[in-house]
Amino acid sequence: MSRISTPARPAPPDPAVLAALRGKSLLLTTDWSDAELEALLAVAGHCEAAHRAGRSTAWLPDELAYALFFDNSTRTKSAWAGAAARLAMRPVIVDGTSTQVEHGETAAETGAMLGMNSHALGVRHDLILGEGQPFMREMKRGIDEYLDAVGERRVVPLVNLQCDVDHPTQTLADLAWLNERFPRGLAGRKVAVTWAYSPSYAKPLSVPQGLITLLTRFGARVTLAHPKGYRLTEGTLATAAREAAASGGSFTMCDDMDEAFRDAEAVYPKSWGPHDLMLERVEANRARDAAGMKAIEARALARNGEHRAWICDERRMALTRGGEALYLHCLPADIGAEVSPAVMERHRVNVARQANKKVFVIMALLAVAKVPDLARRLGELGGLER
Repeated sequence: MSRISTPARPAPPDPAVLAALRGKSLLLTTDWSDAELEALLAVAGHCEAAHRAGRSTAWLPDELAYALFFDNSTRTKSAWAGAAARLAMRPVIVDGTSTQVEHGETAAETGAMLGMNSHALGVRHDLILGEGQPFMREMKRGIDEYLDAVGERRVVPLVNLQCDVDHPTQTLADLAWLNERFPRGLAGRKVAVTWAYSPSYAKPLSVPQGLITLLTRFGARVTLAHPKGYRLTEGTLATAAREAAASGGSFTMCDDMDEAFRDAEAVYPKSWGPHDLMLERVEANRARDAAGMKAIEARALARNGEHRAWICDERRMALTRGGEALYLHCLPADIGAEVSPAVMERHRVNVARQANKKVFVIMALLAVAKVPDLARRLGELGGLER
């Protein structure tokens, strides 16, 4: 059974757990305990309920919330800014190409430079396998060492806004949305996480990896499906299997999209790049070989094109439990490639509501790390109707 409760209304989070989360960064969901994730989701529920009820959550006035993006973003960038503003923080968005990283500045130096001015820091660094997560951990080290060196007691938590391994704010938003739609929990429910065809670009592996390592913790029966050659990293596959065994759920893999969809209660069809070519991109990027990077991208799209039949369409949705599975996507979806226009239109409001959960997850991450006596502040919001 699930090890984390999923109440229909926001429950009071455990004050002792909230106290332990003060100053805590989120680099991977696997870094957090079940109790910590439960508390975070409860706080996110309170933040959303306060917003719906028109209650103020201006708990961090005039603090600066920096976010550094090395990749394009609409939803996550907007969610970071919206979350910070709802807490009365001032969001500051920094374009990664405007930094000195390309000219040799280290991740620790970048962390120190941004950390000396910020009260919280979000980072997106997701395109190259093996680089994003180490970069973030080095940034955090640089922040902490700078603050120690100058004797500042200020704590600057770092939030992973997508790396090469995981996309925690996305998958936690997905989990919050699933919990709302399945208030009795995910235990025993089949969730299909599948590859889907995309003609746009070789997308990171982090969303499916984050999903399989997070949803398996809740007792879900997760099926991962992809064509041959699109395997995820061994570490995340091992983690998913281990978490499924611990929660009483299951984790299976196949190379048949129909099999994954059959009897599923939720489906998450999304493209990602071929594993071997994503590894080649590491070396080309390290050599600053722009032509090589373009050639690898072209080969990845050609490989994708061999699997155009991998689309979430009406026929496949009919294979799901009662033909009524919940469709999820992190957006933007390649309509006509990853998903048919008819399926997307049917779930247009659902995926928008799914996306909206991210702002409240980020609010919760900032609040648990930064707001003194958060349990009392949540209590002051009073009775909230969702």
